[in-house]
Amino acid sequence: MERLSEREKEEIARLAAAGLPSRLIGQQIGRHHRTVWGQIARLRRPVVPEPMRSPLRLSLTEREEISRGLAGGESLRLIARRLDRSPSTISREVATNGGRRRYRACPADKAAVRRARRPKRSKLTSCARLRAVVEGKLELRWSPQQISGWLVEEFPDEPEMRVSHETIYLSLFVQSRGALRKELTRYLRSAHTNRRPRGHRVMNGQGQLRATLNIRERPAEADDRAVPGHWEGDLLMGKRMHAMATLVEGKTRFVMLIALPNGHAADVVADALAAKIVELPEQLRRSLTWDQGKEMAAHARFSVKTGVPLYFCDPRSPWQRGSNENTNGLLRQYFPKRTEIAHFTQADLDDVAAELNDRPRQTLGWRSPSRALDEALQ
Repeated sequence: MERLSEREKEEIARLAAAGLPSRLIGQQIGRHHRTVWGQIARLRRPVVPEPMRSPLRLSLTEREEISRGLAGGESLRLIARRLDRSPSTISREVATNGGRRRYRACPADKAAVRRARRPKRSKLTSCARLRAVVEGKLELRWSPQQISGWLVEEFPDEPEMRVSHETIYLSLFVQSRGALRKELTRYLRSAHTNRRPRGHRVMNGQGQLRATLNIRERPAEADDRAVPGHWEGDLLMGKRMHAMATLVEGKTRFVMLIALPNGHAADVVADALAAKIVELPEQLRRSLTWDQGKEMAAHARFSVKTGVPLYFCDPRSPWQRGSNENTNGLLRQYFPKRTEIAHFTQADLDDVAAELNDRPRQTLGWRSPSRALDEALQ
């Protein structure tokens, strides 16, 4: 059967737009109704949009300029200067598409559009040999990064035998994209069940604390530990999200532990800390430094009750309150992870704090925090 002519296609489009069924259109133009129906179906297909091009990518016009420049014997640097592009960009473009002698603008542009299409078939899916090698090394408990680096050394002249470690992780953890067996994850050193690429941020809904004082606004005497009274604080977590508050004085490393039997909501923590701080002499109530935890969302309430300014560390910077971090590590001798902290009374915590405060510390010249505090108050 002869193909539909352009005039017949235009007539089918006109009659279909008028609402005629395919059988009547076929009778009018002398074609079988199935042929007409096929053409109508093609007319109703959505138009494939032209792929959006990033301004960072070469356009067809620029590729034509490259082709003309190569034909005229120009250097790659001269072409790059005229197009306001990096010479390395032009060099890669020419090398990828046949070199100086075989470069043509239209085929190069079509190849670039084809390479940009997503999703792409996984390299581990398309190359059975590569997949077998990767699976074998995973079973030997090699990490994906070790496998990726070893492949480059083992197969230097076979580009198809190379794969990035992120592709291996993706194939393991995302089975809709993966070519590797899910059970191979048990050979990884970590027991993770997913993979977050570098730079990925987890939005947990916590937001940020408002109207806070940054640690850089803290008096210089707190940084150099010149005088006592500047405290660092945090929560020590236990089983079932029960917690206690820990306070460490910066100059003497004196420790105070505060029970939180009613949970660690922001108002509860603020009230418990305030009640403990006001028991101290005035010269020991200069400042408190905390991390970015939401348990201190009621920091203004604490400061109003105590008159003590509360400073906050930068996000993900626990080292800025290093004395407290170190003390929390010492406390794990008494309260290992997953300890039921709710079982300990304030009296129990006071006993632990007293024991820590009687230990000699190298940073204090082998004096105990209790002795160092007594000397600082004299």
